[in-house]
Amino acid sequence: MDGVTGDILSTAYILPIKMPLRAVANLSFMFTEAGPLVARYEAARACGFKVVECAFPYVHSIEEVVEALQKSGLQQVLINSDPGDVQSGELGFAAKPGQEEKFRDSLERSIAYAKALKCGKIHVMSGKHSQEKENSSLILSTFEANLRHAASRFEAEGLVGLIEPINPVSIPGYILNDYQTAIDLLKKVDSSHLRLQLDIFHLQMITGNVTNNIKALMPFVGHVQVAQAPHRHEPGSEGELNYDYVFKVLQEEGYTDFVGAEYVPSSSTPKSLNWISQYGLTF
Repeated sequence: MDGVTGDILSTAYILPIKMPLRAVANLSFMFTEAGPLVARYEAARACGFKVVECAFPYVHSIEEVVEALQKSGLQQVLINSDPGDVQSGELGFAAKPGQEEKFRDSLERSIAYAKALKCGKIHVMSGKHSQEKENSSLILSTFEANLRHAASRFEAEGLVGLIEPINPVSIPGYILNDYQTAIDLLKKVDSSHLRLQLDIFHLQMITGNVTNNIKALMPFVGHVQVAQAPHRHEPGSEGELNYDYVFKVLQEEGYTDFVGAEYVPSSSTPKSLNWISQYGLTF
């Protein structure tokens, strides 16, 4: 066999290597036994995590969160946008007519935290419906306008924004609660700095048909999160989803980014982590 033919044959049958998906600890749901958010960074590191995300770091000053992150040596990849007063029921303002100024202020605060944490992704929260009768077309036009503004700011700052449908069982009244609306908005804004956050737990709770929906949504996805349905415990716990299969589908559809573990541990957080090696993920 000549050298050229041998080289051709030796490369023709090399299969692409699928790198393991990387699990990311969501510190708003996990390691709560360690105490406040700033104490959970070290707890995550001690269990082997190298990367973390969290919903709302705003309960602490930027300096406090940065110090906790730096001491742990972890990487922060995602935060949610500043939600406002969660105690009074606020969960963002992006789709709230009449609160455009409040949204822009909260966005700038979110960007400041993300930049300080060297965090590349911000989940932009739509907000919840009010008790009053609302104009749905005005809500959508407000949402689109605010997302256009956010996308331009993200582009300027080198960040990626995410929008996420959230199921009405977990958060009744959340405005963005279906995937068609999310995709329509992403198409209208048409920015590489605005993507879909695909939480497999919410996907199952909202619409099911997980395989076909992953395939349809993947071109828009910028981040994936996981939990078992319906109780939002760790993958592999009792429930509706076969995560051995789900992770294979995600990889087959070309997803290679982080997988956020946004779940409530069924026992202690350390005892809930067996699924990571069970399904071939890595820290």
